[in-house]
Amino acid sequence: MFDFYQVGELLTPEEQAMQKAARRFLEAECLPYIAAWWENAEFPTHLIRKFGEMGFLGPNIPVEYGGLGASAATYGVVSYELERIDSGLRSFCSVQSSLVMYPIWAYGSEEQKREYLPRLARGELVGCFGLTEADGGSDPDGNMKTRARRDGGDYVLNGSKMWITNGNLAHIALIWAKDEAGVVRGFIVPTDSKGFRAHKIQHKASLRASVTSELVLEEVRVPKTALLPGVEGLKGPLSCLTQARFGIAWGALGALEAVYTEALAFAQSRTTFGAPIARRQLVQEKLVRMAADHTKGLLLAWRLARLKDESRLRPAQVSLAKRDNVRAALNGARAAREILGGSGITLEYHSIRHMLNLETVDTYEGTHDIHTLILGRELTGENALGEGPRPRTVAR
Repeated sequence: MFDFYQVGELLTPEEQAMQKAARRFLEAECLPYIAAWWENAEFPTHLIRKFGEMGFLGPNIPVEYGGLGASAATYGVVSYELERIDSGLRSFCSVQSSLVMYPIWAYGSEEQKREYLPRLARGELVGCFGLTEADGGSDPDGNMKTRARRDGGDYVLNGSKMWITNGNLAHIALIWAKDEAGVVRGFIVPTDSKGFRAHKIQHKASLRASVTSELVLEEVRVPKTALLPGVEGLKGPLSCLTQARFGIAWGALGALEAVYTEALAFAQSRTTFGAPIARRQLVQEKLVRMAADHTKGLLLAWRLARLKDESRLRPAQVSLAKRDNVRAALNGARAAREILGGSGITLEYHSIRHMLNLETVDTYEGTHDIHTLILGRELTGENALGEGPRPRTVAR
């Protein structure tokens, strides 16, 4: 691992061991094949159970529900190593862990936890998270059209969700819908339910080794036991996104390490005008910027993990890490592609694949601009998003 400030020494022995194990596994099972998977728009479904065996799925979930009961940094280093290979691999595990397992653990009934969490942790079940809608974007509450109405002892769901990772792989979908009182509620919906359809989104130029779907729900009937009883309102899905953004802040740095090490090796071996291009001042500036951003990002992510373990983490703190680390990784990937020159446009190298993936990571789970405004609200107390000031809250 490239680690200019030896931030890895701040990790516990258990966290270090998990990172080493994840790197060995992913370099053997994924790195030789990822370019072909990406080019062919394939997700390696044969590895889902292995991800479970490795502890990649819900590592922070308590042991009694099938997780590892591990630290926040353990989840962080797993995200780092997954995204060092490809953002699509990290996205799969991020959705399973933070957007499906977390809300069931945090807000589900004991019966829901026992029924779903152990199988999700083993990779026997795959889940997806249905919040975003075609017209929703950064305003999921105001533009949410998916509805849930009571009908006797059941709920009936109607609506659609867009840009849903794992949608066509999922056995269950965590669907957020407004009830008849206009309150956002979460439902665990089996994807084989009558009226539920998933349409795979094709022709992507980013996250190609990841399944992205549109979900359509037409008179989908679920029992009232499908409702997550422990939360009402937008707090539910937003708290899940806080968990996922934490993992993204770590994962993006894995992609940044990958493009930095590739660009450095290329610059040292590529000779022009009688000298390696690593001797050129402009090339060195790009490499230094990547290394500096990676170093600062690691320190930020490590501190964020410790705050999370101490239950002192604020959503705005996660916004800062997601915003800055992802944009740093995206800029680093662009710079690496420049250093590689013509070679950088081929999948023989990894930089352009990471660059294209990171365009999506920079956009989803809060764009760079939206996180900027979240931070602006936190610092000034003034809400540029169009509402009155919101209280500062501690993320669970």
